[in-house]
Amino acid sequence: MEKTFKISALDGLHARPCTLLVSAATPFKSEATLRYKDRSANLKSIMSVMSQAVPTGAVITISAVGEDEVALMERVVDIFISQGLGEEC
Repeated sequence: MEKTFKISALDGLHARPCTLLVSAATPFKSEATLRYKDRSANLKSIMSVMSQAVPTGAVITISAVGEDEVALMERVVDIFISQGLGEEC
C-alpha cells in the first residue's frame, strides 16, 4: 500500500516533522518506507528520514507492507493532515 504527499510544511521535513512521522510508524509491525526522488528511507529511522532533506513543495511517497499496513498508513495520513505537514496527492 502506498500514498503520495506534497509537503506543505514551511521548513519541509526537518527534525520535528520527521520525529512525528517516525513516532507514528514505529509501533506498527509493517515495514514503512519514505521515497523522495530516487532515494528511499526507512520510515522507522529518524536519521534515515532526516537524511532525505525533503524541502517544502516536494512530492514524496510513503509505502507500507505487512500485516497492519492499513492502520500504519491511516496513522501517517492523520499525522500529515493534523500537523500540517502536507496533503495527499
